[in-house]
Amino acid sequence: MAHYEEISIDQGADVAIQLHLADPDGSVKNLSGYSFAAKLKRTYNSDSSDTTSFAISLQESDGIATLALNNTQTDALKAGRYVYDVEMSFLDSSLNTIIERVLEGVVTVNPSVTR
Repeated sequence: MAHYEEISIDQGADVAIQLHLADPDGSVKNLSGYSFAAKLKRTYNSDSSDTTSFAISLQESDGIATLALNNTQTDALKAGRYVYDVEMSFLDSSLNTIIERVLEGVVTVNPSVTR
């Protein structure tokens, strides 16, 4: 089950969110061989034209995934409430793709005066 987190971001600002991932025993998760996807939408039922994708970079051996939106992306967002989630995927030993949602929640986009 995914961890739930409420996030607040500012319109027109660059945003970076670091996820520090751990294995069940508490040790740092090695992210080698994993891929990530993260998206932001106005509602769960919004169509694809209302979707903003996060850029994702990994520090594999440190278990860190960084989600980023640039200022152009956040400037295009209307102030208000959005939903998001982050999925991690990998191939198991039978070469089946396993997808796990690791984070989900609500993003509040704060309006900007200086635009």
